[in-house]
Amino acid sequence: QVQLVESGGGLVQAGGSLRLSCAASGSFFSIGAMGWYRQAPGKQRELVASITSGGSTKYADSVKGRFTISRDNAKNTAYLQMNNLKPEDTAVYYCNAGTLIPPNQYWGQGTQVTVSS
Repeated sequence: QVQLVESGGGLVQAGGSLRLSCAASGSFFSIGAMGWYRQAPGKQRELVASITSGGSTKYADSVKGRFTISRDNAKNTAYLQMNNLKPEDTAVYYCNAGTLIPPNQYWGQGTQVTVSS
């Protein structure tokens, strides 16, 4: 079982920055890929960025060049550095992590990010 705890959300003005953290804890062999998703009111949850255990990354087109995902495998923690934030980035951001043994997916409780214009 894996527990994911997110932190770092908040209210920021357009053009500002925030850094989200997602710490995994519990009983598991190893964490595989980790990712950040977001869900705005009335919209479907969407992938923002993901990173494999080896460090390969993927980004949504809307955040390329502004967001950076990283991870510290020793701490089982993933980060999302968000720069040049826009009002359309406003959403609840969720951390996701996968395990291989056994194969499973886990979600955090979500953290609110609000960008004012």
